[in-house]
Amino acid sequence: MLNEIEEAGSDKRTFFELLGGEEKGTQNIRLLVETFYDIMDSDPKAKPIRDMHQSDLTSAREKLFMFLTGWTGGPQLYIERYGHPMLRKRHLPFAIGESARDQWMYCMIRAMHQLEYDEALMKKLANQLYGVADFMRNQQGH
Repeated sequence: MLNEIEEAGSDKRTFFELLGGEEKGTQNIRLLVETFYDIMDSDPKAKPIRDMHQSDLTSAREKLFMFLTGWTGGPQLYIERYGHPMLRKRHLPFAIGESARDQWMYCMIRAMHQLEYDEALMKKLANQLYGVADFMRNQQGH
């Protein structure tokens, strides 16, 4: 899947367009989010970050899907429903250090691998998501 992307590292299209645009972008983001949370829910390496979430991941899945759809350049679903994401403020109740950031990224990168993303697209997307994940840190160190 998504291996037909040409030179995603230098492509000027939005991530939403690279992920399928209007035709398949939202489906591919939904699949990424579902795979991401399935990994978080089952991989022992992600247990500490999984424990930061409610037992039912339905709301988290939907919010991440809506956020990523807009963040990638697609419809602003999250903003339409909840207003500005205020990501850092919304994450302040949770102790997020380097370890939590890295576990989140581990789940996301593993999801992209599992979905067989093109390597260049995966690297570019992971790099941008790392910046967002690192911005959520509110604890020094681990």
